[in-house]
Amino acid sequence: MMKTPLVIGIAGGTGSGKTTVTTKILERLDVGKVVVLKQDYYYKDLSAFRGIPPERINFDHPDAFESSLLIKHVSQLKRGRPIRQPVYEFSTSKRMKETTPVEPRSVIIVEGILIFTDRDLRDLMDIKIFVDTDADERLLRRLRRDLVERGRSIESVMKQYVETVKPMHEEFVEPSKRWADVIIPRGGQNAVAIDMVVTKIRELLSQL
Repeated sequence: MMKTPLVIGIAGGTGSGKTTVTTKILERLDVGKVVVLKQDYYYKDLSAFRGIPPERINFDHPDAFESSLLIKHVSQLKRGRPIRQPVYEFSTSKRMKETTPVEPRSVIIVEGILIFTDRDLRDLMDIKIFVDTDADERLLRRLRRDLVERGRSIESVMKQYVETVKPMHEEFVEPSKRWADVIIPRGGQNAVAIDMVVTKIRELLSQL
């Protein structure tokens, strides 16, 4: 029987470098022993917003996510049970009919901007990491991602940033930093901090 997995939360503002930090951690661990759950996969389907068009939905508010399902899935993986992870299509703001099968692993990484705002989700985590990056750098990264990867216009990205992204960061994301065990300035560029985190993860894994 598999021992109880180690759950690591990686939070931070949009474009802070969470995915880069996650990737660099994975490079130093046995990838076959790690599963990554992204909070973005758990956005509610557009139908849950009762006819509100996507351009008027606040996707940076905690209520935009089906946190209860994410909590359920992390709990199931911790108990050694497989899950069916949602597949979310950003261009349509809808969940796909198909899901992704995910098997339990020794390490579960939960990544997302608002994963520390829910106490029940926080309580499932053994290590909580906050990636802290300059606001201008985060904005440039978000622009690059939304324009190139998600096919949006620069006007829509900037409008969303001013109306919801920045206010929600100040109201929810930044304050959630107080729950972090480790804060990594400069994101994936901070090799020293990432090496220290990996060392701690290996130490904890050896104790399982």
